[in-house]
Amino acid sequence: MPYKPRVVIPFGDPAGIGPEVTLKALLDPKIRGLANFTVIGDKTGYKALDKEVPGVDYLYLDILKHKVQFGKEDAKYGRASLAYLAKAHELVKNECADCLVSAPVNKASINMSGVRFSGQTEFLAELSGVKKFLMLLVNPYLKVAVVTRHIPLKMVSPSLNIGKIRETILLAHLALRKYFLVKNPRIGVCGLNPHASDNGVIGDEEARFIKPAIRKCKLNSVFGPLPADSLFSKTNFDCFIAMYHDQGLIPVKLSGLSKVVNMTVGLPFVRTSPGHGTAFDIAGLDIADSDAMKEAIKLAVNSHNNLNARKF
Repeated sequence: MPYKPRVVIPFGDPAGIGPEVTLKALLDPKIRGLANFTVIGDKTGYKALDKEVPGVDYLYLDILKHKVQFGKEDAKYGRASLAYLAKAHELVKNECADCLVSAPVNKASINMSGVRFSGQTEFLAELSGVKKFLMLLVNPYLKVAVVTRHIPLKMVSPSLNIGKIRETILLAHLALRKYFLVKNPRIGVCGLNPHASDNGVIGDEEARFIKPAIRKCKLNSVFGPLPADSLFSKTNFDCFIAMYHDQGLIPVKLSGLSKVVNMTVGLPFVRTSPGHGTAFDIAGLDIADSDAMKEAIKLAVNSHNNLNARKF
């Protein structure tokens, strides 16, 4: 029989929809047949765990001692979700799992626990000792990498530099080859300013940072800087580079919200996550859509298989 990778899935924030969408995804026999699965969380208080899936391994950390209050920000839930994620990382680091698919966490709850936390991407990169990494958003229509991630909008321009933009382009280019088997990826790079600055009329970041970064990549299939308001409608690119979070995530979520996957590029293993948050407003109601979690699992398995099918 062909080898099936082992996917580890930490439940995310216990007060959110992470446990629900994880179990709903694994109840689908097509998803369950893709890999072997280990799920990490707490058994206490989970209504959704009445539907444990046969053939799935469960690792309960027993951190929470009382019934979970769905939809509530709480330091103890933040602490638990971070422990699940850290344990999942430990499994892949020790080669007890092949790839990691993480359910959504709540940044406020984690910060309430005393941990300065900006996102799972950054947390996993730090645990892995990785300095160069990338957040790549994927849906059936678009792939978008972002140069800056979870920072205030006023900090975007001061955070841009030639090295960071070049690194983002090169990581995206490598990811397209490694995980998606695109031989010669075509990449469109957004300008920061309206109309990509109109040749310096509206800002100078394009001339100072973006154009030099593209030149330094020395790739003949990278184009820009191009106006972001029209770039995402073009179909002749394999990936787009956005300068900041919302510039990239708005078109991704508008074109395929229910199937958006967040992929971390640069880790020593494949990591994906559904592109939505904890959805506290519907947590515990058993109405959450698991499509994005299914897509995250499929992308993780396919990427792992592609990565191991050939050498780069």
